[in-house]
Amino acid sequence: MRYTTSNPVMTQNFWSNIQGQNTMTLQGTIGKLAYLLGVVTVVAFCAAYVALDALEAGNAGVISGMTWGGLFGGIVVAVILMIMRPENPAVLMTIYAVMQGMFVGSLSLIFEAFYSGIIIQAAFGTLFITGSMLFIYSSRIIRPTPTFNKVIGSMVFSIMMLYLVSIMFYFFTPFQVPYLHSSGPIGIGITVFILCIAALSLISDFGFIESGVKWNAPKNAEWWGAFGVLVTIIWIYIEMLRLLSKMRD
Repeated sequence: MRYTTSNPVMTQNFWSNIQGQNTMTLQGTIGKLAYLLGVVTVVAFCAAYVALDALEAGNAGVISGMTWGGLFGGIVVAVILMIMRPENPAVLMTIYAVMQGMFVGSLSLIFEAFYSGIIIQAAFGTLFITGSMLFIYSSRIIRPTPTFNKVIGSMVFSIMMLYLVSIMFYFFTPFQVPYLHSSGPIGIGITVFILCIAALSLISDFGFIESGVKWNAPKNAEWWGAFGVLVTIIWIYIEMLRLLSKMRD
């Protein structure tokens, strides 16, 4: 069985690279997603609390360390997962959730310090987008066809490369990618476009899970399905923060 998806953590020959005896279920996938989201949320609250203390003490280094450490730590763990394809990915995915919790929590506090109430707005926006995409998928308004997944996948890859270049510019040059971080009409339009691509990626993720359940994928595929949705939800939340901050500016 083969299923293409726009999510970068799942390649075209994904199913042939995982093994197991029991089969994948929707309930099991939802349970694992709830667990991973729970880890991210708890760690994010703890990171925000630590970052708040550091902010009051004027220690910006702690906040910066948690933000960049969580971001790059999560990227490293995700790459390890993609390369190794462990039969039991629960531990590595939990570590990933911890790293992303650090990143999300500290970054959220930074945004909240400049824009009061933005965290709640971004959280509700993320819930609304996720729920809307689930409704659209369930209603078959948009189907994750191979062509759809290839187009969204290519857009996701391009956006990730754009962000990588932006990070390199941030650390190694005095320049930045034009309009990507600006608050003008073009900058807002770019963020809206990126947010739409992130939202549409959920359609591919839902299709991946449904395909796995339908074709009796191995039990540990539940972790991969949950992980794919987790990655996309975090991406949507970050883009919501960016969009709301630009609109307030």
